[in-house]
Amino acid sequence: MTHKTTSAENKVHSATNFLEHVQRLIPLIAGAADPAERDHQLPENLLDALHQNSLFRLLLPKPFGGYELDPASFCKIIEAVAKIDASTSWCLCQANGCAMAAAFVPDQVAAEIWDANKKAILAWGPGKGEAVRRGNHYRLTGSWSFVSGGRHATWLGGHATLREENGDPLCDDNGQIMIRTFLFPSAEATMTKDWDVIGLLGTGSDKFSVTDIIVPAAHMLARDQDSARHYQAPLYLFPAASLYASGFAGTALGIARTMLDSFKELVLEKTPRLEQQPLHENAVIQTEVGQSEARLNAARTFLLSELEDIWSAVTASQSVTVTQRMRIRLASTHAIHEARAVADVVYDAAGASAIFAGSPFQRRFRDIHTVAQQIQGRKSHFQTVGSFLLGHPPDLTMS
Repeated sequence: MTHKTTSAENKVHSATNFLEHVQRLIPLIAGAADPAERDHQLPENLLDALHQNSLFRLLLPKPFGGYELDPASFCKIIEAVAKIDASTSWCLCQANGCAMAAAFVPDQVAAEIWDANKKAILAWGPGKGEAVRRGNHYRLTGSWSFVSGGRHATWLGGHATLREENGDPLCDDNGQIMIRTFLFPSAEATMTKDWDVIGLLGTGSDKFSVTDIIVPAAHMLARDQDSARHYQAPLYLFPAASLYASGFAGTALGIARTMLDSFKELVLEKTPRLEQQPLHENAVIQTEVGQSEARLNAARTFLLSELEDIWSAVTASQSVTVTQRMRIRLASTHAIHEARAVADVVYDAAGASAIFAGSPFQRRFRDIHTVAQQIQGRKSHFQTVGSFLLGHPPDLTMS
């Protein structure tokens, strides 16, 4: 299937336009942060505004109402939201990554989910399920967790092992047991609150389960498999993990940026208790501010330059190489860890000013440490890339 979009349409839907949308939404996003943290979900008025500005459709194919933004532009938008609130940023990144699934299901299914409902959101998370074949549909049972944004999702996805009616596993031509993702309306699932964590509370990343629900075979997809792609465009040559990594790195960078900027404002007016010297005159503080600016800007530049360079190459070659995937993994992991390091310096240097709930530091400190603990922030990614660079076979599990 081939769809064309005019250059004028592309210009209207550029990253700049979406960044302008985010700027207009700053008061609303900031005002929703406390209710989201308290209720473990984004409030309805914020969700309505995000939908009105198409921020859940950045990576959705154009035929179904999306914009197919390139990875660097996507990263910048997610970063801009994270400067205001990390939970909102995280939910947007997760939902946009899930929306890439529209390229891997039949047109009528993508239209049913996203084109028929302008407020459609797909959410999923890791877990286990089994799908037993019954003619042209499957009976699905399973449980999945860490489902960010699941409370406001209209559709959910569950990864499951395929089985024959007699219970035997379904295997592909190579004898491998087949695992697929099944999409179904969120009303068919049972949600369980278990998001009792220190940060990113507003994402409401709870778990859900289904028992013996009927899912049409057409609502089944093989994520990121070239042979399963129904809609052809450069963005969908990338595995979804590359976009998750890019977006969540943007989340980390946005959190750290606001913490650092808030710290610079703080030191201009703060003199620590029992000290005579204002913080902005302290040589140690001055050094830490300079080093933090260097670290954060370097990490951001590295990530964006890699994404832009790889996007240019992919649009020209119409393929994504293993080396390019490893470059994204390295740059995104590096950005997450550099952002966390800057956040730690800032939190420590801010002293008692950082510990209060109303400060610009406390929640962001909890949020960025939750980001870094998540799968995209694993330090083992450095080993994965290093091993590949030294000639070992690539581990593409997360790249």
